[in-house]
Amino acid sequence: MPKNLSLENISKLPNIKKEYKGMLKHIKNTLPAIKKTSSNFHKSHSQFMGVMLDVTAITPVRSIKHTLAEIEKTRSALEEAQLNLMENRILIKKHEKRLNSSELDDLQIEHLQLKILRLQVAENNIMNAVQGAIRKMSFFTTQYKSILKKIGKEDITEEEYEKEEVRYHIMTCLKQALNAARSRGGVIDEGNLIYLFDIGINSAQAQAEIYAYLEMENKLMKEGKEPTHEMTMQWLETCADKFSGEAKKFAERRGFKLYDEKSLNSKLLNNKEKRNGK
Repeated sequence: MPKNLSLENISKLPNIKKEYKGMLKHIKNTLPAIKKTSSNFHKSHSQFMGVMLDVTAITPVRSIKHTLAEIEKTRSALEEAQLNLMENRILIKKHEKRLNSSELDDLQIEHLQLKILRLQVAENNIMNAVQGAIRKMSFFTTQYKSILKKIGKEDITEEEYEKEEVRYHIMTCLKQALNAARSRGGVIDEGNLIYLFDIGINSAQAQAEIYAYLEMENKLMKEGKEPTHEMTMQWLETCADKFSGEAKKFAERRGFKLYDEKSLNSKLLNNKEKRNGK
């Protein structure tokens, strides 16, 4: 029984044809470089995708929320991988203990050696994924600290998260509506009209804002100037300021309180500390 699954051992299998042995030799000569390069990709996404396409929230607190979700998801995967490694090592020890038994025949010994080898291969594959996950978690930890630094905070409270939600949804809805309108002759699509209604914004007003913005872009281009992404962001922020009170009005019309301070995590923690005399 081979102690590993090297290409050299594979080439010794009885059913491998001569031409395939040549291919295996060719692969073997390049394999160290392949393994080294492959280690760069033992993660689900690139850093670019992580920042630009995975965490797509348009406001800082929502970006922090999504970033922390990526960290939590990766942490959970690392814990699961650690448990799998621990279980693998226990099984390897059990199989190795059985190998020392004098009651085993040659075939049983060979079968146990195969089980150990299978577990060792699985452990190596798990470790590749673990290393990629650690790099991913480190990357998103850096992003978390970077966003906090940009907004001048050391931490984010649930109160700040709840209060920014209005702004996040206005900007997200109008971002989607604007992009849909670009492909529809300036007209907002049905899905985003419903979104606007649900957050208390009159769709006719939103449509007027989009018409005006698209007209401004077209004017710039006729003058030989280039509209920028930053211009769109500033327009979205202006819209968030303009429509910031509409959600509260609509919620109250339906009998809801848009914001309940006593149900926040910070208030619950403060009350607990007071009860404990802190």
